[in-house]
Amino acid sequence: MYAKTGRPSIPPEKLLRAQLVQMLYSIRSERLLMEEIDYSMLFRWFVGMNLDEPVWDATVFTKNRNRLLEGDVAREFLGEVVKQAQAKGLTSDEHFTVDGTLIEAWASLKSFQRKDGNSQPPDDPGNPTVNFHGEKRSNQTHESTTDADALLARKGSGKEAKLSYNGNLLTENRNGLIVNTEVFPANGLAERAAAMAMLEQISGDHRVTVGADKGYDTRDFVAECRHLHVTPHVAQNTKRSGGSAIDSRTTRHSGYAVSQKKRKRIEECFGWLKTIALMRKVRHRGIEKVGWVFTFAAAAYNLVRMRNLLASPVGAA
Repeated sequence: MYAKTGRPSIPPEKLLRAQLVQMLYSIRSERLLMEEIDYSMLFRWFVGMNLDEPVWDATVFTKNRNRLLEGDVAREFLGEVVKQAQAKGLTSDEHFTVDGTLIEAWASLKSFQRKDGNSQPPDDPGNPTVNFHGEKRSNQTHESTTDADALLARKGSGKEAKLSYNGNLLTENRNGLIVNTEVFPANGLAERAAAMAMLEQISGDHRVTVGADKGYDTRDFVAECRHLHVTPHVAQNTKRSGGSAIDSRTTRHSGYAVSQKKRKRIEECFGWLKTIALMRKVRHRGIEKVGWVFTFAAAAYNLVRMRNLLASPVGAA
């Protein structure tokens, strides 16, 4: 069976299983993934391939996987994993945490060129010499020629600026499972915008709480949360101009302290995604592909976390 591109068509379930193997075993490229599946009986069994079945070409695998973007399969997969966790009583439907992180894009600073095309012609088209000294570069005047969706961003004052995306998670507070993801351009306002987008998607009309760090302590974010019937358990930033937007009406409740303790679990999610699932620097270009692989990696994290929780003799932690 062949796809419209003329390349062999791979069944979607095999594609997803192979992608899951790549995430769980930190296989850094599709070509290496094909080699691992080729000689590993365990991987062949998991993917659903016979021992004498020839493994796919890396390009064929990549092209077939890109077709899954059209149906947003990664988000459906995450949703099904979350439903299983809910059925087993592993999730909370009242208490959540939001946070975001920078994901380094698959583009070098050499590709960050002026939008008006006034850059000097390269001395070597294959690997040009670029002198950045004395040149003011910003997202308003420059753009990556290899990944136009990636923006120049830095983690904090004094940190190195890199072409990045903003990856965001919504986790529940019972066991720290990921219930939603969003990838936005790293424009400095993405974390709060992504948080609102994910909070709006929480099902039900009951009041919920959301924990967050000091970066979310703004009057606009707090007001929007309350408008959505979400109690903002945001860490107070007393050093900001005008003081914190969170007052004693929120902090005096015992649940606020619990949310501040539980919200730290979201860092474990980011640590696993960046270290095991290779999300520290993505190997995909374009916000749609980056968002797809980020969401799929979140589903893989949930599977690992659920396995550990269900195997624990004391039950869910």
